[in-house]
Parts: sequence; structure tokens; C-alpha cells
Amino acid sequence: MVEFGYIRVSSKDQNEERQRIALELQGISEVNTYMDKQSGKDFDRPKYQEMTRKMHTGDVLYITSIDRLGRNYDEILEQWRILTKEKRIDIVVLDMQLLDTRREKNLMGTFIADLVLQILSFVAQNERENIKKRQAEGIAVAKAKGTRFGRPPKPLPENFHLVCQQWKDGKITGMEAAKACGMPMSTFRYRAEGSGRET
Repeated sequence: MVEFGYIRVSSKDQNEERQRIALELQGISEVNTYMDKQSGKDFDRPKYQEMTRKMHTGDVLYITSIDRLGRNYDEILEQWRILTKEKRIDIVVLDMQLLDTRREKNLMGTFIADLVLQILSFVAQNERENIKKRQAEGIAVAKAKGTRFGRPPKPLPENFHLVCQQWKDGKITGMEAAKACGMPMSTFRYRAEGSGRET
């Protein structure tokens, strides 16, 4: 029986230390602790895949919370089934004692663990979708207030308005106008149309 620990943080900026300490307190060796720094939207994660390839019947997987395993409701349930039913390993979720498949290995114990898992997986995905919704709403409010996103546009060259007017009057072609302003043709047209709207 080998005890494994799995750590996941959503980005390279997030600190995994809290999860690492929690696993160390369970006696999980560093060599058997695997960590991915990427989103939990699916299970296409290199260290997770490497860890599951090394697991055998009777091994135990420790995670600090269900959302460290993943954030997609259907995929969490499918991975749980693969690990516990096909690979026949035990899973221990440290912040939820009911999600410890080593306990009560009978029909009732399995039923309770599966029920709690479904509820928590749903909550994890629901929270993720709510965060995305709040972000979208926040962006919409900010845009309505005139906040601009992305890199600010480069300042227009000094001759832009003169050249733009010559192009609009048909005195020069769009290609000539773009070249005179030192811009790609698509950028010139986009900025010229924007300039027309602003005046």
C-alpha cells in the first residue's frame, strides 16, 4: 500500500504551501506528492496523469479538498469512479471526513461517500460558474462606465488626420495612406473608422 498526495493550484502565481503542509502532516512523502499548476476544468494534467499511472489496488490518495481534485462536476464523478471502482484505491479528502473511502467498507458507507461527493462536486462546479458569471457582470458594468480593457492603442502619428482626410477625399489609396502613417492596412482602416466616429 502506497500513500499518494495530490496538490493543484490554478495558476503559477498561487501558493501551494498550505496543501503541501497538510499532506506532510499525514505523513505523505515528498516523492509521492504530485502537483499541477493549472485549471481544474479537466483532468488533462501531466502530474495527475503520471500519479494515476503509478497507483495500484490498495493505494491511498490524499487531497486537501474536493475542488483540488477538479472543478468539473461530471469529470470529478467519473475520476472518482475510475479510482475507487476500477483501480480500487482509497481516497481521503482531508477537509471532509465523510469522504474517506477507507471507512465503513459496506453498502451504506459507499452510498454516503458517493452522495456527499455528488453534492460537493455540484457545489464546486456551481461556485466556478458563479465566479465566471460575476466576472462577466463586472466587466459589463466596467465597460458601461467607459473602462477600456486590453493594451491601450498606440498614439496616432502626427500626420494621421491629414493623411486620413486625403484618403477619404480619394486623393490617395488606402495602401498609400497606411504606408504614409507607418501602419498595417487593417490598422489604418480600423483607426480611420474610429477617428470618424469620434469627430
